[in-house]
Amino acid sequence: MVKKSSVEKAYQLAKERYAELGVDTDQIIEKMDNLAISMPCWQGDDISGFEKSEHALSGGIDVTGNYPGKARNILELRNDMEEALSLIPGQHRVNLHAIYLDTDQAVDRDEIKPEHFAGWVDWAKENGLGLDFNPTCFSHPKSDDGFTLSHPDQEIRDFWIEHCQASRKIGEYFGKELGDTAVTNIWIPDGYKDMPVDRLAPRQRLKDSLDKIFTQQIDSKYNLDAVESKLFGIGSESYVTGSYDFYLSYALQNEKLLCLDTGHFHPTEDVYDKISTSLLYLDEILLHITRSVRWDSDHVVAFDDKLNKVVEEIIRSDFLDRVHVGLDFFDASINRTAAWVIGMRNTQKAFLKAMLEPVAQLKEFESRGDFTSRLALMEEYKTYPFNAVWDYYCLKNETPVGSDWLAEIKEYEKNVLLKRD
Repeated sequence: MVKKSSVEKAYQLAKERYAELGVDTDQIIEKMDNLAISMPCWQGDDISGFEKSEHALSGGIDVTGNYPGKARNILELRNDMEEALSLIPGQHRVNLHAIYLDTDQAVDRDEIKPEHFAGWVDWAKENGLGLDFNPTCFSHPKSDDGFTLSHPDQEIRDFWIEHCQASRKIGEYFGKELGDTAVTNIWIPDGYKDMPVDRLAPRQRLKDSLDKIFTQQIDSKYNLDAVESKLFGIGSESYVTGSYDFYLSYALQNEKLLCLDTGHFHPTEDVYDKISTSLLYLDEILLHITRSVRWDSDHVVAFDDKLNKVVEEIIRSDFLDRVHVGLDFFDASINRTAAWVIGMRNTQKAFLKAMLEPVAQLKEFESRGDFTSRLALMEEYKTYPFNAVWDYYCLKNETPVGSDWLAEIKEYEKNVLLKRD
């Protein structure tokens, strides 16, 4: 176990080093306290949800692995999330899908109401959490051909329109009850496995469906609407109705949040470069951070170059108040509770590292055309002792330092997870 005195001593040394660059680490730590990341509830039960009817997976959603301890009900899922959150510094949010309703009734997607999520609101209040929401436009008989809001059948489109309208009301309910604005994000699996002839008609239908969904005015104080693009998915390898260009245009025209999912673009695309471009025209965006391996595979977030570049762009451009940050991954090949801890802490590390960067000095070099000094300082900064600041931040928040959290997860696995059938 890491000694408190060692952490404090290392922090004082790091504080002095950063001060030489004009960076106040104490102020950065205070800023980190305001960073609320939305944790995906679906990591805990492999996106099964708690509907009373069983639906086969469809629309490109699948989870790999069968690690023991999957949450079987809402109580177990909440207990697992509480365990994870106790090991993550700061106060955060939880992102829910519509299939996680808390009711004993059999309720179809177009009939969900705020009352079906009252238990989640009570739980969020008890734990000081914000809540975000997503309509679940997959794993349902009316999505088994891969189309929902752009479906050629008007009756099926209407079903999903009503589901998304109901989801917005639930987001509004969260915002009112918790006094913390919810983000309701729409993602659909619609697309073709092979090359279509008519690429326009599905997008015309999608636009019409979205227009109907957003007809009802909801105060942005309580709920913000986001729309999420994708490059391709299983069953939509050749064509996705809700492409990046489609949703960027729609968000601009209709003043909605554009959701940038870091796994929804071609591997050679730089997602970080889209942030400043989008926020030049949009007030706010939603960012889903994930880790893709060759495709949108939603691996647990790693502390890698891609993550750091995305976060650096947010901090360097002073966009933190305009970007809603959430994680999106699901992995059943490892301890599910540990996956939350790893992903959340890695994301926090990236934000802390970016905040500690001497941005003002770097921008000054750049504005003077002194690119030599810019490059030299950027390279030297890479080896600065940010981890000492991270350890101190964890200590200050009374959460485990370094890998000490893993021992508690192993105990939780032994005493709780492995006892589940």
